[in-house]
Amino acid sequence: MRFGGVFEDPKKMKVLTRLVYAAMVVFIAIDFVMPRHHEEFFWDRIPGFSSAFGLASCVVLIVVSKTIGKFLLEKKEDYYDD
Repeated sequence: MRFGGVFEDPKKMKVLTRLVYAAMVVFIAIDFVMPRHHEEFFWDRIPGFSSAFGLASCVVLIVVSKTIGKFLLEKKEDYYDD
């Protein structure tokens, strides 16, 4: 099964984006409802903290990796020209 068409079609991409947002809302809502049995740290008592921390760390990882790629790994267009 090929997924290339899903990412290129704006209508399908809009549906996929809405599904991802809906899944995020459902997971955060479940975090408010489900009881916690083993609270090791203070942030374990904060509902939705794991989801928010995961999202924030993912965004930071993407920004840092793009910055490293831009300034340390990317070469100028005329790098191989004499």
